[in-house]
Amino acid sequence: MANAQLTDKVKISDKLDPALRFQAIKRSKNIIGTIFFYFILLSLSFVFLYPLLYMISKSLMQSWDVADATVRWIPHEFNIHNYKVAFTAMKYWQGFMNSSIISFGSAALQIISCSLIGYGFARYRFPLYGLWFVLLIFTFLVPPQTIVVPLYMFFSELGWINTHLPFIVPAAFGHGLQGSLFILIFIQFYRQLPKVLEEAARIDGAGAFRTYWQIMFPLGKPAMVTVFLFSIVWHWNDNFQPSLYLRLPPFYNLAQRMNGFYGQATMTADQMGASVSSSAIGMAPTVMNQMMAGVVLSIIPILILYLFVQRNFVESVERAGIAGE
Repeated sequence: MANAQLTDKVKISDKLDPALRFQAIKRSKNIIGTIFFYFILLSLSFVFLYPLLYMISKSLMQSWDVADATVRWIPHEFNIHNYKVAFTAMKYWQGFMNSSIISFGSAALQIISCSLIGYGFARYRFPLYGLWFVLLIFTFLVPPQTIVVPLYMFFSELGWINTHLPFIVPAAFGHGLQGSLFILIFIQFYRQLPKVLEEAARIDGAGAFRTYWQIMFPLGKPAMVTVFLFSIVWHWNDNFQPSLYLRLPPFYNLAQRMNGFYGQATMTADQMGASVSSSAIGMAPTVMNQMMAGVVLSIIPILILYLFVQRNFVESVERAGIAGE
């Protein structure tokens, strides 16, 4: 009897072994796959985060820590004096206000103007539609550097140099920095919306503009968030056009002030280096820590903004059709 029970157990264990073995192999593959996935994810994250981590690390170092080859990331003593120097030298609040006026003002106006133009292209067929659409693509493809001379002469004749008008006024008419790209984003988004919404609004007596403003425009929130964030970031970091139209220091934005601070700090380091004796090679004065502090200060507002709108931005990119849907 006992031998029979033992034989049955052996038979049962023989039947379960393949299944258990399969589950164990599957579990091992899942663990290895998860480890490999996080390894690739962390590696890619480090590549993108390396410049930011490098700037923060250098900005908290003393000058001798920067010159010390044995100090890579963590300084012997954390120092925030570099931020005080950069904050004062850049006249941070003045530059912050100028950057905010240009960036947020242009972004708000581009949302309204580019949304209206994009809706028109997406929903209506007007005379010379193909020609206007080709011109839109043409403005997207032409580099802004090629038309900057006639634009500068035009704005100069209007008396707009050293004002914020060269950035604000074009944005109100669907132009400005990357305005044609924002129009294409709204075209793609409005083409995805069902036409029954507009037909229902027209049955209720709404005209074309009222249908757009009260029905379609509020539905464009995903595209608006995308355009808003892109417009702010590109205007905030732009140094090319502000350096042309803003020639007096009170109108400089943060990017221009960072350039000025870089030149001033480099000149100071060269003057200090000239007084160092030849026997002190390798200990030449450096202001890299102060320049890194200035860079961090100039991008902090954009990082804070991105932290608040990150979730909405990712969802908006997917719903606006930019992800390739």
